[in-house]
Amino acid sequence: MGNCLNISSSPTTISEETSKPLPIEAMFKLPSPLPAWPPGEGFGGGTIDLGGLELCEVSSFTKVWATHQGGPGNLGATFFEPSPIPDGFFMLGGYAQPNKRPLFGWVLAGKDVTNDPSGAGALKPPIDYTLVWSSESSKIKQDGSGYIWLPTPSDGYKAAGLVITNSPAKPPLDKIRCVRADFTDVYQTDEWIWGEDDEVKPNGFNVFYTRPANRGVQAQGVSTGTFTAQNNGAALSIACLKNAKGGLSSMPNLSQIQALIQAYSPWIYFHPDEKFLPSSVSWFFENGALLYKKGEESKPVAVKPRGSNLPQGGSNDGSYWLDLPTDNSAKERVKKGNLQEAEAYFHVKPMLGATFTDIAIWVFYPFNGAARAKVEFINISLGKIGEHVGDWEHVTLRISNFNGELKRVFFSEHSSGTWTSASELEFKDGNKPVAYSSLHGHAAYPKQGANLQGSGGIGIRNDTGKGKLFMDTGARVSVMAAEYLGPSAVVEPPWLNYAREWGPKIEYNIAEEVKKVEKVLPGKLKRDFENFINRLPNEMLGEEGPTGPKMKNSWIGDEKI
Repeated sequence: MGNCLNISSSPTTISEETSKPLPIEAMFKLPSPLPAWPPGEGFGGGTIDLGGLELCEVSSFTKVWATHQGGPGNLGATFFEPSPIPDGFFMLGGYAQPNKRPLFGWVLAGKDVTNDPSGAGALKPPIDYTLVWSSESSKIKQDGSGYIWLPTPSDGYKAAGLVITNSPAKPPLDKIRCVRADFTDVYQTDEWIWGEDDEVKPNGFNVFYTRPANRGVQAQGVSTGTFTAQNNGAALSIACLKNAKGGLSSMPNLSQIQALIQAYSPWIYFHPDEKFLPSSVSWFFENGALLYKKGEESKPVAVKPRGSNLPQGGSNDGSYWLDLPTDNSAKERVKKGNLQEAEAYFHVKPMLGATFTDIAIWVFYPFNGAARAKVEFINISLGKIGEHVGDWEHVTLRISNFNGELKRVFFSEHSSGTWTSASELEFKDGNKPVAYSSLHGHAAYPKQGANLQGSGGIGIRNDTGKGKLFMDTGARVSVMAAEYLGPSAVVEPPWLNYAREWGPKIEYNIAEEVKKVEKVLPGKLKRDFENFINRLPNEMLGEEGPTGPKMKNSWIGDEKI
């Protein structure tokens, strides 16, 4: 199924103010064609069977209605229906996207393969429609008028999406299909697509993407790619889908994982002033990393190259921690890392009912440098605040199991992060996305610049830039875990199951460090700055060393935003 955009033949009127091309009028494609994936059971096969409901991914659309005002950036949004849909499959809902980026989307279409003799198949047409909203009375800049309809399902079925029309007449009942309840799951709103204002108004009309409310490696909820709407804050009665079979046949095998890594492994660029670079975990251990035990602090133990003498399992109970070498010259050398020896650690896992593969790429830095802050018009160093030993950062690729296409990338930014559509990424060497590591803090961003983490003009500066140093994460690859393949397919390194901290508890006094900074701040800014610092997580402040990748919530869950 290709990425093609068919413009509706219905007459539209666009004012002179809105006649300039918007980004969505350009189609986005990855820079290079998708490779032929190695053979396997179901990955990249084009369809996925949820146990009686067969799905395909449609990424070609016919434009139905557009508005040129409101929503993100006040640029409006465009609404589509999937077309063409393969024979035997049916539309489950329409598609919408903000105008601020090129068109790059998908929706799922369904086919009933239950062979249920009673007629209670996986799909049924609606019995009616309810008009959710009309733009007839709106004063926004728009192409004609738009009408959004909620299908009324038969008993035992649920709507999985909405229908958009440019006519007040109800859509034909055969336009869409509702889904049998046992193939559905609870949804929640995701990214904001559009509203009549340039920000979400609780008492207004707003359009959102949907996603399953429960997400993780064990969760079976499936995203449809469609949109939902809220009018005066009231949610509509629709659902996402569910992998009723719970199977993993659509997930990639080992050879397909290697092909995905070869196709999509990111490039990470470091700031020109970066002093603290990544290394491999084994380099960190071999160059003097020490394991400390509570009550025996005077007798630290050298860590073996694969971490085989680290305590396994348990919890982060404060009994053990890692630290740099005690010798000052060795300590300073290890702090700087070793880019030539750096490895990227890959964790491969099912997501969204095994319709997607998430590949989390973890990078280890022996040391995290001090943070810098912006307090309105003043840029200041935070002294020791932010410094800690053993920094773990990651980016995550979200890849469609229907065709192996990269859809989104998650950039971890300290305690949270940001999902970015592939259409908004920078690429290098074909389809490899580019990430930028922030100065000293190593948070990941998709663009260069001064990324302020905070609000009201006060926050942590996460400066990124394209220096001469970079890391090709596909050059030194370690697939450290892919649990869905079984216990013997990928042997996890011992250090991965070390549940304690990768750095010591920092002894400096945060309050004293804050007071040093406040000396350069006038009146009210001191209080605002102190309130901001108090809201930061401990790992970002540097009071304690972080735990390893397997101890993060995202290891078995979805990424936190």
